[in-house]
Amino acid sequence: MTNPAAEVQSERRRGKAERLTIWLTESLPNGFDRVFRYAPNVQLFWLAILLLLLSIPLIITPLTTWQQTIAALMLILLGWAIVQIEQRYGDRHTSEYLHLFMVWLSLLTTFRYVYYRSSYTLNLDGWLDGTFSILLFGAELYAIMTLALAFFQTLKLKDRQPPSLAGIPEQQLPTVDVYIPTYNEDVEIVRKTALGALAIDYPANKKRVYILDDGRAEKYRARREALRQMCAELGCTLMTRDNNDHAKAGNINTAMRKTYGDLILILDCDHIPTRDFLQNTIGFFRNPKVALVQTPHWFYNPDPFERNLLTAGKVPVGNELFYKVLQKGNDFWNAAFFCGSAAVIRKDYVLQIGGIATETVTEDCHTSFRLHSLGYESVYYDKIMVAGLAPEKFSAYVGQQVRWARGMAQILRLENPLLNPRLRLSIPQRLCYFSATSHFFYGFPRLMYAIAPTLFLLFGINPIRGLGLETLAYAMPHIFLSTYANHITYKNVRFSFWNEIYEFAMSFQAGLVTLLALINPKLGSFNVTDKGASVTKRSFDWQSARALVIVTVLVGLSVLAVPLWLILRPEDTEAVLTNMFWCFFNLVLLISALLVAFEQPQLRRAHRLDRKLGTIIYSQGQEWRGQTINVSETGCQLLLDSWLNLPDEIELELIGDYGTRAFVNGRIIRVTLINETQVVMAIDFLEPSRAQLDALSLVIYSDVREWYSQTRGIVDDPMESFKFIMTSVSRSFREPKPAPPTPSIRKQIRAMAQLYWEGQFYTAIATEIGVRSLKLELDGTAIQNLEAMERTKALVGLLLSQTDSDALPKRLLAQVQTIETVSDASGSKIAIEVSFPEHLRDRQGGKIKELVETLN
Repeated sequence: MTNPAAEVQSERRRGKAERLTIWLTESLPNGFDRVFRYAPNVQLFWLAILLLLLSIPLIITPLTTWQQTIAALMLILLGWAIVQIEQRYGDRHTSEYLHLFMVWLSLLTTFRYVYYRSSYTLNLDGWLDGTFSILLFGAELYAIMTLALAFFQTLKLKDRQPPSLAGIPEQQLPTVDVYIPTYNEDVEIVRKTALGALAIDYPANKKRVYILDDGRAEKYRARREALRQMCAELGCTLMTRDNNDHAKAGNINTAMRKTYGDLILILDCDHIPTRDFLQNTIGFFRNPKVALVQTPHWFYNPDPFERNLLTAGKVPVGNELFYKVLQKGNDFWNAAFFCGSAAVIRKDYVLQIGGIATETVTEDCHTSFRLHSLGYESVYYDKIMVAGLAPEKFSAYVGQQVRWARGMAQILRLENPLLNPRLRLSIPQRLCYFSATSHFFYGFPRLMYAIAPTLFLLFGINPIRGLGLETLAYAMPHIFLSTYANHITYKNVRFSFWNEIYEFAMSFQAGLVTLLALINPKLGSFNVTDKGASVTKRSFDWQSARALVIVTVLVGLSVLAVPLWLILRPEDTEAVLTNMFWCFFNLVLLISALLVAFEQPQLRRAHRLDRKLGTIIYSQGQEWRGQTINVSETGCQLLLDSWLNLPDEIELELIGDYGTRAFVNGRIIRVTLINETQVVMAIDFLEPSRAQLDALSLVIYSDVREWYSQTRGIVDDPMESFKFIMTSVSRSFREPKPAPPTPSIRKQIRAMAQLYWEGQFYTAIATEIGVRSLKLELDGTAIQNLEAMERTKALVGLLLSQTDSDALPKRLLAQVQTIETVSDASGSKIAIEVSFPEHLRDRQGGKIKELVETLN
């Protein structure tokens, strides 16, 4: 029997939940809309400042420990509810405003935590405690500053659509020079990018491709000659200079004085462009104030974090946060900056500022900084249109990050974007550039977070007075609500706790290089990132990770010291347990960061890309259609809707998204049945020619409508993310499993055969044939010395034809490999596997291929 009162109560609860949902997903966004309709970008900035000022009473109101704990729990639950509602009901419009609301809640709890920390928990009783207490508080203030700046950058993300070029007469289109700077990279890497640049869809008389070789002739003489031959063959222009002054920036500046294009597309030598690159970017320059258009960088090979932690694509890569969120936020404030490649710049405007900036090693950001200072605009178009190479080794990754860290610190030191009165930048632009240039100072603050609990547990140094329940009651809302706020915008691009791993892995190097750059911004030089290296065996990069090893050992020892504290100082149990959990959390992340330096071997000869290409198989005068699952220049996996009776070698045609085609010969090495009808076929390409390799490069990298990493379906789950991180050790030390052995792939036939051995012919049936091997079945009782035949791998003669009546059977020589008994009623039938000798391939290869085509 139902209870009417209970039903009424349940209905009321449902009504309250629905009203809360409607308020969060409809009323709140509509209210923001009404406000922002009359608030341009600058007013939006001041509105945010006003809202924070009005929140001061909520920040400084004192509460008892239990009151604060209850308030903390309620705020955390509210934040969790908003995240759940956003995931379930939030479209892009609603998500933006729920994010704004969460940002306000997060900043409210963050500033309340800062007020509490500065008022009650700084331990200044002794010089040692006081020093580390101030250092830890400084690290927290830096983290809070970067959090607030990131909130500001992502208040609103700008999505653009490219203006069409369809209505513009060809003669009115701007001329474009494509620059491909190179120094010492492999010529094959440069060739792929040159091919992609030449294939870009743009009028031929309006586009020229230049290879800017900065490798000195006396040092790289053979490479220079190879580049010269490549340019002559492909139809691009090689440009050189007699010095290496100012590295990449100087190389580009030298070229700008010699070329005549209105616009310049700059591509790193490993950044292969898609054919629609200029079609999607040139239209933005119809706005005469636009000085540059930047697009995302994307890498088709795994970086050290992906490969060494074996994430298998389950975690977004490191640069996705920047290119999919932060740059779009910068663009809203007209502060999207040049990233050195995959960008088009207006030559005249860059020459107005003296060319590409040469004072720092991050010439790209510095150049856009100066363009913005002159009042010019930038555009960020979020479509992946280049495929590049990430550093394969951790040491190369460290070198790249160190250069970026040094360059950004140099800009901060030389230009002071936040406070320099000579700069004509808006306040939002100043904040965005300050955020970018101060980002790499995370090194020492991140190390301070790691050693703070260790100082207490190992050395008795207490940087936080009264660490326990009360401190957690103020800290937890700050931590959880900032995580929730970031989750709304970062959930597809940066998973929980991975930011800590990225920063721990680079903490010592980033901290040191930024400190030195602040002291002397002229220290250091431009280093070229090593690309295209191959890792063949496991090894640990001690040189890059030695400082982190020491920190990890200290944190591990501090966890072991906890029982002693609990026995000897039971009155400090609350502080000891809090520091213990803090250490355990740090230890998990530190070990994962260390494993990034544990190099894992590269299992494939070339990196496979998850491209869905149309394919046509040609064999025996017939053709079959399928689709690739993945592909590289050395092979592919192919999905077919039915099992095909094919030989082991076939002809294959690959078709790009816009119709570019590549023909290759392939060997089927494995076939896997995935359901009743579909099969997956693994194919190795057979010694493709130079022309075939070029065609493959264009189909795989250039003829692309949309790269598969443009959108990511997986969403961050903090608990799952932490569990995945905790299993890093088991994944990293797991032995790689090669593909299971499979039977030889051959065409199924039933043809007549005569086996000749020791002066006699034996009648057999050929049941399988490929270009390298053959299977025969015959009566084993008729043959003498079968054991000797198998043991000596005897060379035998063969006569093969479809029927007995064939007057001209094909004559071949083959070598016995194995002899097995075949189950039948008599028990006397045997199967003989024979292979065709490699040294006879030139003499009898044509006959074998003919038999493969004709026998059934």
